[in-house]
Amino acid sequence: MIRQMIEEDIAAVQHIARETWKATYKELLPETVQQKFLDSAYSTPMLLKRMEKTEVLIAERDGRSVGFFNMTRIDEDGDAELTALYVLPDYQRQGVGMELFEGALTLLDDAIKLFVYVDDLNEPAKAFYEKLGFELLEVFDEDFEGVAVETAQYVYMIPQSALCI
Repeated sequence: MIRQMIEEDIAAVQHIARETWKATYKELLPETVQQKFLDSAYSTPMLLKRMEKTEVLIAERDGRSVGFFNMTRIDEDGDAELTALYVLPDYQRQGVGMELFEGALTLLDDAIKLFVYVDDLNEPAKAFYEKLGFELLEVFDEDFEGVAVETAQYVYMIPQSALCI
């Protein structure tokens, strides 16, 4: 089941973010960098702000929150950015990420493009986004919490309804 996040989901989202980051970034980023980012980006005040300013969807399996999808709202150019798509490690490769993505597409009727930025060394995430139809635009160097990383920028072109003639 896919649904909008509510305030009672904050602890579950924090847990999903921590567990997913631990599994994904253990070889890519120092643990102190991960913790600093998670403490800031997934604090309760920040999650309340995300709920107010962005779209956050929750995936449930067997009455348990197992993943979430966060994206910006559509801007004046028709663009949105997928800022997080995390699924607990035990639930990955079971279609949860695809369900979250499909749920998000229902919120993007008026959008043209959906962007996502991925650590270029995160091969499973890159493969997942490419399977969904995202196209690589560029890879660039940036600083992440004091660590030099390479980031891959992808874009997904939102299918537009056929014009009626």
